[in-house]
Amino acid sequence: MDHRRGWPTPDHPSRPVGVRMEQLTGLDAGFLALESATSVAHIAGVLVLDPSTSAEPWTFDRLTRHMAGRLERIPVTTRRLATVPFGLDRPYWVADRAFDLGYHLRHISLPPGSGREALAEQVARIHARPLDRSRPLWETYLIEGLPDGRVAVMTKIHHAAIDGISGQEILAALVDLEPDVPVPDEVVPVVAGGDVDQRVVLGRAAVRLGTTPLRMARAGVGLARAVPGMRRSAPTGAVAPRVPFNAACGPHRRWAYVSVPLADVKVVKDRAGASVNDVVLTMVGAVLRRWLERNGGVPEKPLVAMVPLSVRPPDHDGSVGNFITGSVCTLATHLADPLDRLAEVRQGMRVVKEQAGAIPASVLTDLTQVAPPAVAALAARLVVSMRLGPRVPLPFNLVVSNVPGPPIPLYLAGARIESHYPLSVVGEGNGLNVTVMSTNGMLDFGFVSDRDLVPDLWDMADTVRPVLDELLAATGPA
Repeated sequence: MDHRRGWPTPDHPSRPVGVRMEQLTGLDAGFLALESATSVAHIAGVLVLDPSTSAEPWTFDRLTRHMAGRLERIPVTTRRLATVPFGLDRPYWVADRAFDLGYHLRHISLPPGSGREALAEQVARIHARPLDRSRPLWETYLIEGLPDGRVAVMTKIHHAAIDGISGQEILAALVDLEPDVPVPDEVVPVVAGGDVDQRVVLGRAAVRLGTTPLRMARAGVGLARAVPGMRRSAPTGAVAPRVPFNAACGPHRRWAYVSVPLADVKVVKDRAGASVNDVVLTMVGAVLRRWLERNGGVPEKPLVAMVPLSVRPPDHDGSVGNFITGSVCTLATHLADPLDRLAEVRQGMRVVKEQAGAIPASVLTDLTQVAPPAVAALAARLVVSMRLGPRVPLPFNLVVSNVPGPPIPLYLAGARIESHYPLSVVGEGNGLNVTVMSTNGMLDFGFVSDRDLVPDLWDMADTVRPVLDELLAATGPA
């Protein structure tokens, strides 16, 4: 396994990361500003575990002791937000002097005889609730009562703190290669750092304000240099058709999940000369096409997905926050033939990669940093409060993310991880999100939607296997 991504290996175990005061980037602060009464901006994952592999009974107490023993490896878990007076600068992550692990760990149980729908309903309710900004922005829930003695562990963390890759690094610090790794006998209290020196942060804010024109000029020069490449690779038809889930969102959510073997997806990939991500996007396009046939018809123009791309440097220092950008790609929903759809998506992703290569990561980082924080926050709040999402032309219909995960068996406090189902963000005008996680030979799909916009979300999840079978048949030897 690639230890550079943080996954433990026998030769490269996970190691603690030092704690320090760290400022949010412009993109991180944007996720904070976009939250409203109807939209939350945290991401989550649900681990389905087999506790029978544990050396001792797998209880909430065992999970608590395990988490307590790993917190030093995950600084984000003991950091809270510290704002700058008058909004003169972006907030900071600082050590929480009053950190209380018991607040962040929760224990619930499903009713006897519960199935996947009961788990999904409970997870959706938890996901819809905002995080408390006066504390570190995460919560973990042990959910018991699943069939066959399985348990689920749901963790939600604010998107201001992590992206998909850093989320995987956090998971890597919690898991082990073997089930018999010792768990501490007791919970050791975490002793955090001191308060923020307001004189220091105000001084930094003054420096940032004074250098804003210079930084804007540098970002403009970098963007100008990248424009020729962007023009050569820019996709056509930037406006997406409006479909039923492109409407105003309410505060409640639905969640549905499903898994398919990664090996089957790789068979399609190899036969078609495509990538795993091409096949995943094609599958999502086919799922949406079938759903649209049952819900108002398929638009003549294809649906468009925003595909997050990582720009995290290979040698990054373990900083929290987001190192992502996004590009739009067709889902080819207007094409009935699965091979034509795959070819169209493959070509679209080729353009996306060319466009991403035309813009250096440093330019993307500079662009998120130049706007004065108070102005950027005000603009974000105006977009949310005026509910402009459903009223303006859409560049994309939904977000589709494909996050690579561990290809080997892993254990959490001795319990074997069977699945890792993701949940992400939906918001104004984009009431559906599909995120995919690869876990030990499986692709785990998580569908998140506004509760009222997509009442039949399980129909989407249950279509994933049939559209994969369709691709296998279409690309088969015959």
